[in-house]
Amino acid sequence: MSFAIQPQVKPARPEFSSGPCPKRPGWSAASVAERAFLGRSHRAAGAKAQIKSVIDKTAELLGVPSDYKVGIVPASDTGAYEMAMWSMLGARPVDMLVWESFGKGWATDATKQLGLDDCRVIEADYGTLPDLSTVRMDADICFTQNGTTSGARIPNFDWIADDRQGLTFVDATSAVFAQDVDWAKVDVLTFSWQKVLGGEGAHGVLFLSPRAVERLESYTPPRPLPKIFRMTKGGKLIDGIFTGATINTPSMWAVADAEDALDWITEIGGLTASKARADDNAAAIQTWVDATDWVENLVPNAAERSNTSVCLKIVDADIAALDDAGQKAFVKKMVKMLEAENAALDINGYRDAPAGLRIWCGATVDTADVTALTPWLDWAFATAKADM
Repeated sequence: MSFAIQPQVKPARPEFSSGPCPKRPGWSAASVAERAFLGRSHRAAGAKAQIKSVIDKTAELLGVPSDYKVGIVPASDTGAYEMAMWSMLGARPVDMLVWESFGKGWATDATKQLGLDDCRVIEADYGTLPDLSTVRMDADICFTQNGTTSGARIPNFDWIADDRQGLTFVDATSAVFAQDVDWAKVDVLTFSWQKVLGGEGAHGVLFLSPRAVERLESYTPPRPLPKIFRMTKGGKLIDGIFTGATINTPSMWAVADAEDALDWITEIGGLTASKARADDNAAAIQTWVDATDWVENLVPNAAERSNTSVCLKIVDADIAALDDAGQKAFVKKMVKMLEAENAALDINGYRDAPAGLRIWCGATVDTADVTALTPWLDWAFATAKADM
């Protein structure tokens, strides 16, 4: 039995996980520890100022309008998006757009947990987008900007009406700092540090437009809200959430790590540079895909392909003929081989997604490592197939 020859060059950093994602180039625990308020109260002046600094730097780098609120909240992007849904949905009709697992989770919560009376779920298969033209102008709209588990993203925000009556709720956890956000079309946006920033998990970031604040202060949802979801008191926004007084105790290590990542983005040239790094990484993968006959991007429309969570499917006839379980077993075998060689870590597709590979290409990844990865993918495929 003949096996493919192993490549000679490995990625310097083989971490390609889609969350938590790779740390920034040059990252060290010592650099974070130097600025972290460890063993201190998050209410202490210095710690609170650092939380506020992370809020301010985030808003500045992303070009957030000055009248928007930005806050750090519990439970990662999931917590941020859930607290927005539970606090604000139900005031008007809702359209849930679904094309990957996290969007499907939001739709399940809207229909089964919140029990919204007028809630449409507009769904598409992995790798494609639903018909965005069908959303209702008078409805609240909930969607993921970038499908982390499908590799499909919205190409722009043009499909959202300028004179919309409803609010837009955007889960942008794997999009911010890599893709443009049209803030004029966004009322609620969430993300988490462990994606494009390469930060630590467990904390979410929540952005609210003036229209979203108005909804919070004028609408009382017909459901109990746990403490970590409450953003108003006495009908008024709890402003401290957005000035450094977090709802519950944050990890000051995670806060310092996020500030470290934000400072790195500033050093490399800001949002323009971080988006360019993601674009370059995704282009390196796609160049290889276009020249390789056994693999394709899961997303057929180039304009809708993610530049962060790049999802690939195996189209080799022998592998494609296998059932789903067989295909996933084959991919798992490839992934284990690559991990054993320390050539690529954590690149299996998401558990609910079609069988395939998922390679993180966000700003903290170096293009040279993406380029070094692709011959190893060829090696793993050829070796796994020869061993069938």
